[in-house]
Amino acid sequence: MTEDQHTQQDPTTKYPQPEYPEQTQMDQHPGLESEMQPAPDYGESTYRGSGRLEGKRAVITGGDSGIGRAVALAFAREGADVLISYLESEEPDAAETARVVEESGKRCVKAPGDISEEATCQAVIQKAADEFGGIDILVNNAAHQMTVSGVMDVSSELLDRTFKTNIYAMFWLVKAAIPHMPPGGSIINVGSAQAYKPSPTLLPYSATKGAIVTFTEGLAQDVIQYGLRANVVAPG
Repeated sequence: MTEDQHTQQDPTTKYPQPEYPEQTQMDQHPGLESEMQPAPDYGESTYRGSGRLEGKRAVITGGDSGIGRAVALAFAREGADVLISYLESEEPDAAETARVVEESGKRCVKAPGDISEEATCQAVIQKAADEFGGIDILVNNAAHQMTVSGVMDVSSELLDRTFKTNIYAMFWLVKAAIPHMPPGGSIINVGSAQAYKPSPTLLPYSATKGAIVTFTEGLAQDVIQYGLRANVVAPG
């Protein structure tokens, strides 16, 4: 990835090209971004903030890697302090996120734990409220995704785990966060293109992403009474 954001360049030459090295984490869940080759680009060399979130306080689930890490870095460079939640096994990735956030001059509070459990969700929000004095932005980004061969390959355990992480946790976090969010606050739920073009090999995940879209559309109409906004983004 180029570090030059000002000179017009051919983007097709600025990223790693196939053939990629064989990945070593195909059967490891969750995987670690620190073990991926080539390493993903999350904007560490290129993103320049302009103070759009100065003084804001953000909670980002799944903030250790991927989209979550990129969001944490971008928010920090825009002026926000962040709290990231992640599984304990993802500590190496979380440490890297904390490093780049703190190098940007902002706080990064780490909150390891399994958000498929309601008590963890409540603890994450309470920790943010205690550390920051409130929450301006909640990003529900963490998700559980496993490929299957089709519906006959979906176990009840997989369905339960996927919905607990992707749907129940979002509900628990939103409900816990609202009392700590002042008017003007924002709830951002991360959906997916899978909500609109679901793959048969990602049935549980796709179903949760469709539910996130529906939930957020209704949530936005509810939380406006508190002066809050709720939106969904759908990468893919």
